[in-house]
Amino acid sequence: MNPTKRKLTNIILAAALITTLNVIPAISETQDRSQIPDKYKWDLTDIFKSDRQWQKAKDKFAADSEQILQHKGKLARSAADLLACLKLDTELSRQRDKTSNYASMKADQDTSNAKYLAAKQEMAQIATDYYSKASFITPEIAAMDKQKIDTFLAAEPALKDYKMDLYDILRTKAHTRSESEEKILSQASLMARAPGSIFSILTDAELPYPEVTLVDGTTVTLDRSAYAKHRASASRNDRRAVFNAFWSTFENFKLTYGAQLYGNVQSHIFYARARNYDSSLHRALDRNNIPTDVYHALIENVNNNLPTLHRYLKLKQRMLGVKTLEYSDLYAPAVKSVDLNYTFDQARDLVLSAAKPLGPEYTAAAKKAFDNRWIDVYPTPHKRSGAYAENIYDIHPYMLLNFNGKYDDVSTLAHELGHNMHSYYATKTQPYPTAGYATFVAEVASTFNEALLIDKMLNEIKDDQTRLSFLADYIENARLTMFRQTQFAEFELKIHETAESGTPLTGDKLTEIYAEIIKRYYGHDEGICHIDDLYTYEWAYIPHFYYNFYVYQYATSFTASTALAQAVLDKEPHAAEKYLDLLSAGGSNYPIDLLKKAGADMTTPKPFDKTIKTLNKVMDQIEALLDKKKK
Repeated sequence: MNPTKRKLTNIILAAALITTLNVIPAISETQDRSQIPDKYKWDLTDIFKSDRQWQKAKDKFAADSEQILQHKGKLARSAADLLACLKLDTELSRQRDKTSNYASMKADQDTSNAKYLAAKQEMAQIATDYYSKASFITPEIAAMDKQKIDTFLAAEPALKDYKMDLYDILRTKAHTRSESEEKILSQASLMARAPGSIFSILTDAELPYPEVTLVDGTTVTLDRSAYAKHRASASRNDRRAVFNAFWSTFENFKLTYGAQLYGNVQSHIFYARARNYDSSLHRALDRNNIPTDVYHALIENVNNNLPTLHRYLKLKQRMLGVKTLEYSDLYAPAVKSVDLNYTFDQARDLVLSAAKPLGPEYTAAAKKAFDNRWIDVYPTPHKRSGAYAENIYDIHPYMLLNFNGKYDDVSTLAHELGHNMHSYYATKTQPYPTAGYATFVAEVASTFNEALLIDKMLNEIKDDQTRLSFLADYIENARLTMFRQTQFAEFELKIHETAESGTPLTGDKLTEIYAEIIKRYYGHDEGICHIDDLYTYEWAYIPHFYYNFYVYQYATSFTASTALAQAVLDKEPHAAEKYLDLLSAGGSNYPIDLLKKAGADMTTPKPFDKTIKTLNKVMDQIEALLDKKKK
């Protein structure tokens, strides 16, 4: 990673839409890429017109990167010397962003394509070589004192773009190693990324996913995209069959997945100890100056409020009409007679309309993503699973989806568009050094958009049955974003603490740890939700466990965005303006400070408490509708 760059979740529906929601066919889980119209595929020619042009740019970056060594040992000589080095570092980093992202996104289109996998790996090696060359930057800056930095900032106004990074290096100087040690740490990063790379290749390209025959006689291959679709089947027998087949596959590979994840945890421990941190958690959070108390408080608050989750699970059981709620029931449609499907064009219109409270400038900017092919929409064979947003400072944001036509896919579109608009505003407003932003803030932008979308849907739909479905969907989103992600965060913390104590992590040990946590969260022993032991291999399926304490930010962001979105929807004075200021701020300040300025103080329990109250109010409405229906 670049040593000087901080890096980085009441309108009336038209009658025609109401009547067609149930008959629009969803896109099948996979289709050949050549059959998909271009307008639904991202246009990577905005980055490079051809692979040949990418090759030239890649070679140029490799050659130009040598220039950074000209500045070695000179940073403390003068403000001009420091600026010259940082400006070159910025220019090279911008070259790296374009070449690395192009190779990575090409590989994500088809993870089985050896050509682009090789290009991605080659670019990773070249980037690592550059990090090694530039490893002198942070130690040389850390060796200066604040007075000298202040003097340089006063003498050279152009250094203002780097002020945040310069002060942050001083803040973390106790964890900065010598130049030779920093070079070794940079070179080791390629090895440290190996477990995550192996996980991705195995899971997306080589894992022998099972076939399952559904009750209608259809046989489907349960890759990750198909699993995500068919686990939400209205048929309980289908859901059970899908879960049993899918998780049996992961059980069969528990040794491999266990070794991968253990290797990943060990890499985190290595870097934490090499940089003199108290723990892997401390190192991961300190990069963005997040107190570890925020992480621990989240887990404590969620565990103290598990009765709220259990209340929802009992409502889910009631809506499904089952005697015992099973883990395989959790993704089933809560209201049987409402199975909403959407074309991607309908999803686009809903998401853009939902964003109107943020003003015409925001919606006009968001529309560019659809009109200019920033989005890769549909699942195709061997395409990377899931969804993500990526920004290239000198180009524009991109978005990868695996759109299957369900409301969850519409919500995912809103989520990733939130990321895109965060990048759009930050890039438009901030210079390159402060355009990147922490995930802690990034997931606020994504979940904020989800909140706007669900509010739109709840205010548009008056039919009791459909409204009940969306209220249930809101709570389900809270389960997935706040409770489930905190469950993941607790697991991630536990496996790191276990390894840090010297206990090895095997597939069986990881399953044991995961089983205890998931059964506690879902009230297995209390009879609230039955979890088959086979399903406790779910830990092997989660890519975010390779992201170094990433998932907790979904939960903290959900609580922050709930508070901020409600302020915008209630039309509180300047609420929308402050939110857009948050997006525009990029990484110009620490995330805790940015959120506090926007109206969400994450060092207090207020955002969490407000979210719990909101969830219980929504469940009050669900119970009222269920009681009305029963009469």
